[in-house]
Amino acid sequence: MKQKYTDIIKNKFNSKGQWGLVIGDVMLDKYIFGEVTRISPEAPVPILEKQSESYRMGGAANVAANLAGLGIKTFLCGIVGGDHNAQLLKDLLKNKSVNHQGLIKGKTLTTTKTRIISGQQQIVRIDEEDASPLISPMDIKKIMGLISKKPSIIILSDYAKGFLSFVLTQKIIKLANKLHIQVLVDPKGNDIERYAGATILTPNKKEALELTSTDINDDTLLDKRLKLLCSKHKLQYIAMTQGSQGIKLIGSKNSCVIPATELKQVFDVSGAGDTVIAALAAGLIGKMTIHDALELANIAAGIAITKVGTVPVEGHEIIKEIEIEHSQQINKIIKPVQMESYLSDLRTAGSKIGFTNGCFDILHAGHVSYLERAKSKVDHLILGLNSDASVRGLKGPSRPVVNQEDRARVLCSLESVDAVIIFEENTPIKLIQKIRPDLLIKGSDYKVHEVVGNKEVKKWGGKVELVELLAGRSSSNIIKKMS
Repeated sequence: MKQKYTDIIKNKFNSKGQWGLVIGDVMLDKYIFGEVTRISPEAPVPILEKQSESYRMGGAANVAANLAGLGIKTFLCGIVGGDHNAQLLKDLLKNKSVNHQGLIKGKTLTTTKTRIISGQQQIVRIDEEDASPLISPMDIKKIMGLISKKPSIIILSDYAKGFLSFVLTQKIIKLANKLHIQVLVDPKGNDIERYAGATILTPNKKEALELTSTDINDDTLLDKRLKLLCSKHKLQYIAMTQGSQGIKLIGSKNSCVIPATELKQVFDVSGAGDTVIAALAAGLIGKMTIHDALELANIAAGIAITKVGTVPVEGHEIIKEIEIEHSQQINKIIKPVQMESYLSDLRTAGSKIGFTNGCFDILHAGHVSYLERAKSKVDHLILGLNSDASVRGLKGPSRPVVNQEDRARVLCSLESVDAVIIFEENTPIKLIQKIRPDLLIKGSDYKVHEVVGNKEVKKWGGKVELVELLAGRSSSNIIKKMS
């Protein structure tokens, strides 16, 4: 399903003649890499044997680099000092094709974070910053002048370093609204008034709790308060990032969750929020729906967390990730000749194997919910799918509506399904005997003794599990409505 995004990424989000403006707290990130093998005799602290160092763009600069990496012409506005670190940052921006003419040279330090890392473990971080940079009326005029040139989208990257004051932030949002420019904000702190009138806020869950002054981790209460913020402060949406739980999109009346991509090994979450807001902005420039743009942002964030440090994600990386996922989905269809080695690998890995089966003709929310619940009980869920001939024998000559290849392909796109095996018989008993699952799973509309294979599975120490179903959902009902 996500393959539809590859064309728009290849076409640079159809952004010819368009550009993005990133405004906020720019930083230089310095990394010192090495290895700790001993403790200092002078004090109980580790000694790092330095092996290398590197410089990266941080804060709003990383947002700009991510946006440019997706093929969007990008301008950056923020404040830097007159020091060597400012020049290092400008060189990095130039290398990523980010226009930094909007950077203001202030009487301040260039905000710099130095991270000392042993292996993949951060030992300590050293910050150099001036949290109260002075911005003159001429500086503000320069920023307003950039906005008057009508960028396609504006991103405000607030790292609470003082650049995006209440006055400046509101001036930006009001002028953008007057010019019908969407404003995306990565917020900090609990001063929600500062961001009133913005199009979308992208806090993480911790930041959302702070914005709503919620001191208990109650998802229902948080959801309610975020909806109120949208209504009271004229925000179109709040897109709350939730790590492995995906992104929750909240409006004044409704909310929904865009699931995260398949969980990967996390090396570093720093900069993932920058990647999300940049990918969202690129998607909106490309006229994607907000739901699709956030799904794309989830994919991009999944790549960002596999990198050490703040490293921008580029379009070709997202395309590669989508193609790998597509290939893996197709490979979920297991043929009879592959079964023995496939099952042997699962057993060797010690996986808890679950099995369920069905026709799954016209996939609906009831199916999806059922399979998610089934998967939650096992490490590996194998789905036995009735072939077209099998479905006809069970449901009559007019079924299935969708052929077995298409039904299998759609099921493979679900993260809850690890493998699909098509069987020809009316029941899956032969398949169950061959797989010997640890858990035989069916819906709660069955009784245990009615489940095909219930006696057999108990012989090898397995169990039957009945999973709750969503009421009122069925393919037969959908077909009746269609006819």
